[in-house]
Amino acid sequence: MKVLITGGNGQVGFELQRRLSTLGEIVAPSRAELDLSDEAAVGQYLATLEPDAIVNAAAYTAVDKAESEPELARRLNAELPEQLAAYAASRGVALVHYSSDYVYPGDGDNAWSEESGTGPASVYGETKLAGDQAVMASGCRHLIFRTSWVYSARGHNFMKTMLRLARERSALKIVNDQIGAPTPARLIADVSLMALLGLQHGRVESGLYHLAPRGETSWHGFASEIFRLADEAGEVLVVEPAQVAGIPTSEYPTPAARPLNSRLQLEKLEKALAIRLPEWRAQLALTLDEHLGR
Repeated sequence: MKVLITGGNGQVGFELQRRLSTLGEIVAPSRAELDLSDEAAVGQYLATLEPDAIVNAAAYTAVDKAESEPELARRLNAELPEQLAAYAASRGVALVHYSSDYVYPGDGDNAWSEESGTGPASVYGETKLAGDQAVMASGCRHLIFRTSWVYSARGHNFMKTMLRLARERSALKIVNDQIGAPTPARLIADVSLMALLGLQHGRVESGLYHLAPRGETSWHGFASEIFRLADEAGEVLVVEPAQVAGIPTSEYPTPAARPLNSRLQLEKLEKALAIRLPEWRAQLALTLDEHLGR
């Protein structure tokens, strides 16, 4: 089996390369090898490679920058998935695609279900939703995973930023009114492997699924748990726990609106795979241990 992974150098893509290697040949072209913003180049690459499955981990994820670069965000988040889905439909191969909680309005307190109404409040969210819709409309066999607050032991992410700041500053202010579930890239890759195998063998239906750990927290709560675990691991931190202040989103303005409610219902995926997803704190402990080399 030949599996094409786009965005293979990203947080999720790296973990996918490790996990999906059991399926056969993994092809994960670098940006130098394949410019995903070039529609013609992507078309030629697909025609030459003829993959048996496509896993699209590529995305324009600079949420704020997307407000000033909407064309590039649309190409990578909407047009690329549409192109990959059209190829997958024409060849009868499966496509795995990753999306975001940003497609929802981000208000209220209830967890979003896969059937919830969408209403993105940013260019990033709008383009991610357009990509989802294109994949679903293509007719290809597909798995779309909407996830939230992705981080990993590698790359640029909230966990690593907080660790750096905690080693440099004695006091921090962190948003405490945005609620979601921090999702490690490793979990995304593990579940993707299970689901793709299920799809290939007819045990899992094509469709949209939420993928995140169980539980919920704020960015402030996420940071506080990072600091607690790092301290237990013997890391030397400058930050004082009492000086980690929670602030509302209104005190941290950004070009793109952030959802206050990123809660996701998980029952559809758990039922499809006959699993219970792990709790976010346990996943953080595993990811932090990996980052610290423990």
